[in-house]
Amino acid sequence: MTPNTKGALFALLAFGIFASHDVIIKVLGGSYSPVQIVFFSVLFSFPLAMLYLLRDATPGTLIPKHPWWMAGRTIAAVITGFCAFYAFSVLPLAQVYAILFASPLLITILAIPILGEKVKLRRWIAVAVGLTGVLVVLRPGSADLELGHLAALISAICGSIASIIVRKIGREERAVVIMLYPMMANFVVMASLLPLVYQPLPLVDLGKLGVIALLAWTAGRFLIAAYNTGEAVIVAPMQYSQIIWASFYGVLFFGEVPDTATIVGSAIIIASGLFIVLRESKAPGSEQPVLRTRSRPETGTTPRVSPFLRRDKRPK
Repeated sequence: MTPNTKGALFALLAFGIFASHDVIIKVLGGSYSPVQIVFFSVLFSFPLAMLYLLRDATPGTLIPKHPWWMAGRTIAAVITGFCAFYAFSVLPLAQVYAILFASPLLITILAIPILGEKVKLRRWIAVAVGLTGVLVVLRPGSADLELGHLAALISAICGSIASIIVRKIGREERAVVIMLYPMMANFVVMASLLPLVYQPLPLVDLGKLGVIALLAWTAGRFLIAAYNTGEAVIVAPMQYSQIIWASFYGVLFFGEVPDTATIVGSAIIIASGLFIVLRESKAPGSEQPVLRTRSRPETGTTPRVSPFLRRDKRPK
C-alpha cells in the first residue's frame, strides 16, 4: 500500500469518526442547549489535552507571542463551536456539512488581507462558483431560512478566520498555546452562561458527552497520521466524505433525506473546493492557505489537530 493510499484511508476513517461525533451532538441538541453541550465537551476534553501538553517539548511559556492575533482566533473559535453545535442540533446533517464546506472558499478570500496572498482569476471563479453552491443549498426566497442556517454560515466564516490565523502565527506560537486558549475561553464563557440554561444530565447523556470528547480526540489522531503519511493534496479532499456519512446517518437516525437543492449545492461546493486544492498543489511558490489550513474548523471544544499539522515534514 502506497503512503498516499494509507494517508487517504486514515483520513477517511478520521472524518467518519468526526461524523459520528456530530451525530451525538445532534442527538443531545434535541434536549440541551449548545451552551451546556459545549461546556461539558470542553470539560471532558481537558484530560485529553493534557496528553498533548505532556508530549510538547517546545521551549517557552503559555504566554502568546502574538496576543492580538491569538485573541482574534480565540473569539472566532468560541463562536464557531457554539454556532456549529447549534446548527447540528436544528438542521439536517447534510445541510450543515454543505455550508461548512464553504470554508476553503472563505480561507482563499481571507488569505488576501491576512497572508498577503495573490488570488488569480481561476481561483476567484472557483470561489464565486462555490459560493453560488451555498446559495443553492440555502435557496433564499424559495425556502424558509432558519436561525440554524445563519449559525452554520457564521460557523463557516469564523472557523475560516480561526484557521487562517493559525497559518499566520503558527510557525512562531507553540502548538499548545494555539490549542489551549480557545478551550479555556470556551470553558469560562460557557460556564458563565450555564446557570441560565442548565438541565440535569442523566448518566447516559453524561456518558454521551464523554464519548464526544473521545471521538474528537481519536479522529484527530487519525487525521494527524493521515497527513504524516500522505500528501496534503491527497488527504485534504477526504473531508468531503463527511457528506456521505451525513446522508447515511441522517436517513438512519433522523429520517433526513437530502433534497435535490442540498445535493446539487453540495456537488458545486465540493467541486470548487477540489479545484482550489488542486490549483494550490501545483503552485509551490504560494503560501497555499487551504492546504496548510487543512483540518476541521476550530471549535475550541477539543484538542484540534491544525496546530500540530504544521510540524509535518513531508513536502506538500
